[in-house]
Amino acid sequence: MCDSDNHARNNPSTAYLEATEQLIAQRVAAVQTANAGAQASLAEAYAGQDVLWKAASESADAHRELAAHIVQDLHAHPETAFEEHRSMGMLAGVVEQRGFPVRCGVYGVETAFEAEWRSPNFDASSHPTVAIMAEYDALPGIGHGCGHNVIAAAGVGGFLSAVEALRKNGGVEGRLLLQGTPAEEGHSGKEYMIRGGSLDSVDAAMMIHGFGYDIGSHAWVGRRSVNVSFRGVAAHASSQPFMGRNALDAASLAYQGIGLMRQQMPPSDRVHAIMGGGARPSVIPREASMLIYVRSLGNQTLMDLSQRVNEIVEGAALMAGVQVDVEWDEHPMTLPVRNNEALVERWTRTQTLRGRTALPAGTVPETLAASTDFGNVSHLVPGIHPMVKVSPSDVALHTEDFARWAATDAAVDAAVDSAAGLAQVAIDYLADMKMRAAANAEFAEQGAVSVADLLAKSAAD
Repeated sequence: MCDSDNHARNNPSTAYLEATEQLIAQRVAAVQTANAGAQASLAEAYAGQDVLWKAASESADAHRELAAHIVQDLHAHPETAFEEHRSMGMLAGVVEQRGFPVRCGVYGVETAFEAEWRSPNFDASSHPTVAIMAEYDALPGIGHGCGHNVIAAAGVGGFLSAVEALRKNGGVEGRLLLQGTPAEEGHSGKEYMIRGGSLDSVDAAMMIHGFGYDIGSHAWVGRRSVNVSFRGVAAHASSQPFMGRNALDAASLAYQGIGLMRQQMPPSDRVHAIMGGGARPSVIPREASMLIYVRSLGNQTLMDLSQRVNEIVEGAALMAGVQVDVEWDEHPMTLPVRNNEALVERWTRTQTLRGRTALPAGTVPETLAASTDFGNVSHLVPGIHPMVKVSPSDVALHTEDFARWAATDAAVDAAVDSAAGLAQVAIDYLADMKMRAAANAEFAEQGAVSVADLLAKSAAD
């Protein structure tokens, strides 16, 4: 086989990404024009917004060296889910050095932490609380290929900048929390924290994520996982194959069944599976296993797709004449992100001031979507999870290439710009009663949904 054939097979086509880039470019100019008009007068939102925003932005810029330290330190010392002891300690130390007591191991998660600031006359019954969240876990073997070091720097910087702006200007009553939320990669640390009470007194929550684009509101799909164990009967594959029941056959049938189902799946939904079984070709495998991820843009479609996968797995076991055990959600499922558009609108303004164009929902195709446990947060309180450009648009998350970009000056720029934006939106939620009412009304219309609620409804149906 000639080398050119091998080269073509090992280099996937970039045509889809290139077409997407052209489509986005056509929309950016219109978005920039609209944003410029919206920024004409910051004082329209409420008296003093421009003063507080300016103070928050200046504070974020003043913390650039700190942001760079966090970005580089976490990048150099990646820790995976639930093992982030050093990362948590470093971040907690940074916050404590600036005068904020930090509680570690909070809400039942050993590597989670929390710090807070309260206005002098804070009253929990009448004044709002905003949580700014920071992730800091890394990927096995890749390190910060999802840029959680940038998320942590932005979260810490946003909290410090908001507090400094509010202290300098006064008159705003409320509370700010910095919540360190570990174990997002492959897990759902925020859901464990939620079950421990992390959102019990929170009115709104926000964080950012690095990406190849600046996006104010982007699709994040919900995700469930299922472990499947097939159990058959071993036999000699040559002398007595009729005495066996092949567990690997069942896994293969399930894998093919999932592949055939994809024709009927919505374009944004995803199912991916891996499988294994057997030790020697001469022995019919008695055991085989699969790990399957199911993803969808909607809560109900996620549950519907899960049911289809469940039926395929059980049908495969029946066809192969083997037994099957199906274990859903070894770690709690993550829900699709529900971006609060009232908060997103403010985020878009903040990033315009930083020279960024935060693209609106739908500009980048929803098929370019991953999953995050912030979805669980966003279904219980108004929240935003905007994307901030760290890398070129053709660099994928969860790759070594993105990990390299997560340690660059562009990553530090993203952290600083995001810190300013998080601080400004958090301040607005505390200080701008009109905007807060709009955000709360939008959320109330959609209704709060917990993982427990969704599972109970699915079981009843």
